[in-house]
Amino acid sequence: MKTIEEIHKIREEKRKELDLRVNTSADVREKHILVCQGTGCTSSKSPQIIENFRKILKQKNIENVRVIKTGCFGLCAKGPIVIIRPEDTFYAMVKPEDCEEIIQTHIVEGNKVERLLCKDIDGTKVNRLDELNFYKKQKRIALKNCGVINPEDIDEYIAFDGYKAIEKVLKEMSQDDVIKEISDSGLRGRGGAGFPTGKKWELTKIVEGNQKYVVCNADEGDPGAFMDRSILEGDPHCVLEAMAIAGYAIGANKGYIYVRAEYPIAVKRLKIAIDQARDYGLLGKKIFDTDFDFDIEIRLGAGAFVCGEETALLESIEGKRGQPRVKPPFPAQRGLWGKPTLINNVETYANITKIILNGANWYSKIGTEKSKGTKVFALGGNVNNIGLVEVPMGTTLREIVFDIGGGLPNGREFKAAQTGGPSGGCIPKQHLDTPIDYESLKEIGSMMGSGGMIIMDDTKCMVNLARFYLEFTVSESCGKCTPCRIGTKRMLEILEKLCNGKGEKEDLEKLDKLAHMIAKASVCGLGQCAPNPVISTMKYFKEEFEEHAIDKNCRTSECKAISKITIDKEKCKGCGLCQRSCPVNAIEGEGRDIRVINQDKCIKCGTCLSNCPFKAIK
Repeated sequence: MKTIEEIHKIREEKRKELDLRVNTSADVREKHILVCQGTGCTSSKSPQIIENFRKILKQKNIENVRVIKTGCFGLCAKGPIVIIRPEDTFYAMVKPEDCEEIIQTHIVEGNKVERLLCKDIDGTKVNRLDELNFYKKQKRIALKNCGVINPEDIDEYIAFDGYKAIEKVLKEMSQDDVIKEISDSGLRGRGGAGFPTGKKWELTKIVEGNQKYVVCNADEGDPGAFMDRSILEGDPHCVLEAMAIAGYAIGANKGYIYVRAEYPIAVKRLKIAIDQARDYGLLGKKIFDTDFDFDIEIRLGAGAFVCGEETALLESIEGKRGQPRVKPPFPAQRGLWGKPTLINNVETYANITKIILNGANWYSKIGTEKSKGTKVFALGGNVNNIGLVEVPMGTTLREIVFDIGGGLPNGREFKAAQTGGPSGGCIPKQHLDTPIDYESLKEIGSMMGSGGMIIMDDTKCMVNLARFYLEFTVSESCGKCTPCRIGTKRMLEILEKLCNGKGEKEDLEKLDKLAHMIAKASVCGLGQCAPNPVISTMKYFKEEFEEHAIDKNCRTSECKAISKITIDKEKCKGCGLCQRSCPVNAIEGEGRDIRVINQDKCIKCGTCLSNCPFKAIK
């Protein structure tokens, strides 16, 4: 247990000690080697990199150099990432065997290891992290501490204003003051629906009850999404502190974090953070010497997508099968074990402490009129800079894809972006300049969702994409309601017919009718939003659906049953690159001859299509 004075002393002294993490002109002799140990970099041997650094420093008897594990820096495409502070040197794709050279050249001799310096998309080597185009248009609020602090050290969190917001709340603010501050900030739920956070807190507070609960939804199930996981891995204390603030605001003394068991690093760091917070007296009884009690427990989910729906999540916490409840009553009225319950997702909580410390006015100036603040996206698919980005609301899709994401690999053309995962929709090329906010995305048939953003180039078949998302939804449906259980299955069957060349024009009308019926009749958000990928792709890529149904043709060759890969004789230069890359020797020709594809041998894998530099293969 730490006294208030001890907490203040840690914050003051530790901050001076760690100033070099954020101040590149810090007047210190010490250096910190920051190594990303998020899931991505961990899978690429970053723990071994940390071990090697420490071993070499010890062998060489080098002092005043610390090796620190951190959360995600964001630029996952360049991992494992090593940052050396205070000079902010960015080393990319570091291997364990590179540690000796970094220590000798950079630390001992004072020179940079040129070959490991991160390169921008244009090939330019950058000396500092903030020189990368990837970071220039970002504004990190929810991700503020990720890549800066050691997530397993509570003192480092405290040094960067950690647990300062809860102290302010308990000492200076009433419950209504807290709720008003969150309401005035304009923060909306980052889990997908975008419901005003302050309003949700207020609705839970006004319900009478001798027991209330605060729940964190960390059941991140969208394919390709890793926003919440990265926050929990890089800054778990910010979620714990925010949940405690929410508990004070609504009158709750107990919290639960529902996190999927497939996130072992996040779960481990959450457990460490909860134990540390309890040891310091920042969770438990009489927090900061007040009458406020609040504690948190972890509940592990088995990976069911439907448990991302708030009432299904509550059922799972209670030990029941994860199925959505009929609403109303809403969780604020009757939630966990029938008690009033507040549910927000990880990213929503990650904004709370910053709003309390900086004020609602500061936060509300970021973003657009109706969508305040920033949004974290997991940028993936056919884009050069795959990773985690946080941008102000209102940033256009074009800026995210081409300025931050660095455009598409291999000179391919942008075709569409899928936002909102299986519940979202496709944004086509003509809407590249659409601002990313709740209203704008809804207008064009997509949605914000939790923050997954998958970029697709011109080699992707939109019918097959719709089939992929429906297949996922069908497998994840809880089966409680008929529209979702049966309707999505019928939609998938039609899409499979189209992809296999057995569809008819009438199937397109059936597909459209089913999609709109399911969206209206399903019980929960999973079923209501399941048809979105189909509705949006049929709207913007209608000709591809017609080609599949009428012409029995897939222009991208992804649907192998109806695809035929051919070489354009006018464009072929006879370079033979396609022939050398073909895994089944289906391409014929010698020397500078125009190549021809033997259709009997071709397995339609698309390797030649992606390797041809002259775009001669269709």
